[in-house]
Amino acid sequence: MSSSPQAFNEVLPEGLEGHEPTSLWRDAFDRLKANKLAVFGFIIVVVLLLVAILGPFITPYDFLSQDLSQRNQSSSAAHLLGTDDLGRDVLSRVIYGARTATIVAFSVTAVSLLIGVSLGAIAGYSGGRVDSAIVWIIDLTMSIPILLLAVVINVSLKTPVTYWMDDMYLKTHNPIYRETIWVDFALVFGALALIMWPPYARLIRGQILSIRNENYVLAARALGFSNRRILFRHILPNGLGPVIVLASAGLGQAMILESAFSFLGIGVRPPIPSWGNMISDGLRVWRNYPHLLAAPAVVLGIITVAFSFLGDGLNDALNPKGWR
Repeated sequence: MSSSPQAFNEVLPEGLEGHEPTSLWRDAFDRLKANKLAVFGFIIVVVLLLVAILGPFITPYDFLSQDLSQRNQSSSAAHLLGTDDLGRDVLSRVIYGARTATIVAFSVTAVSLLIGVSLGAIAGYSGGRVDSAIVWIIDLTMSIPILLLAVVINVSLKTPVTYWMDDMYLKTHNPIYRETIWVDFALVFGALALIMWPPYARLIRGQILSIRNENYVLAARALGFSNRRILFRHILPNGLGPVIVLASAGLGQAMILESAFSFLGIGVRPPIPSWGNMISDGLRVWRNYPHLLAAPAVVLGIITVAFSFLGDGLNDALNPKGWR
C-alpha cells in the first residue's frame, strides 16, 4: 500500500484534502487573533514594553531635570502633559515610570512563577506528606491579607538592610553601597514575589493532579522513564495553558501593587519616578493641578485594563471548554 501524501489525501473526508496540519498552539493563536479586545490588550502591552526599553531615548527631558520657573504648568507644546511642582516634565516621568512598572511586574511575575510552578509541580506529582506540607504553606500564605503581608515584609527588612549598606560603605568606601534605590527595588521584588506565588502553585498542582493519571503518562511510566522526564516532558507542558493566563493577569496585578506600595511610601521612592508615587504627589494638589494626578492614573488604568483583556483572550484561546 502506498504511503505517499497523495494516497493519504485520497482517504480524507471530503473537503479536507490539502489542509495543512494544525496544532493546539496554532489553533490558540488563531482564536487569539480573532478576539479584538485581546489584540488591543496585546498591542498596548507591546507599546508598554517598547516605551520601557526605549525610555531614555524618547523622553523629551531628563526625568530629574528641574526648572522652577516652569512649576505646575499645564499642557503646552513644550510640555505635553505639563510640569510638576519642581518644574519637571510630567511626560518624561510617566515614560520613565513605565520602565519602573515593567521591571517590577515582569521580575516579580517571573520569580513568582518559578516558586509557584516548582512547588506546585512537586506537590501535585509527589502526593502524600509532601503534598500536604506544601498545601499547608500555600493556605497559610493565602490566609494573610496580601497588602498587609507585603507591608510587613518591606518595613521589617528595609531598616536592617539600609544599616548594613551604611556599615559596608564605611568599611569599603565602595559607592555602590550608597545606591539605596536597589534596596527599594529588591524589597519590592521580594515582598511581591512572596505573596504572589501561591495562586500559581495551587493552579499547577490542580493541573498535575488531573493529568498525572492520563494514559500517555501511564505509558511513559510503563516504559521506565524517570519521574523528572515524565514531569517536565509530559505533564508540565500540558498543564501550562491556565498558568500562562494567570501570569498575564498577574503582570497587571504586580503593577497595581507596586504602585500601591509607592503610593504608601514603602515602595520605590523619589526621585525615581513610579506611577504610584506620582499619583500620591498629584493627589495632594489635584484640585488646583489635576494633570499631576490624571496623567499617571490614566496610564496605569489603561495598562491594567490591557492586561485584563489579554488575559481574557488567552483564557478563551487556551481553554478547550470554551471552544465551539
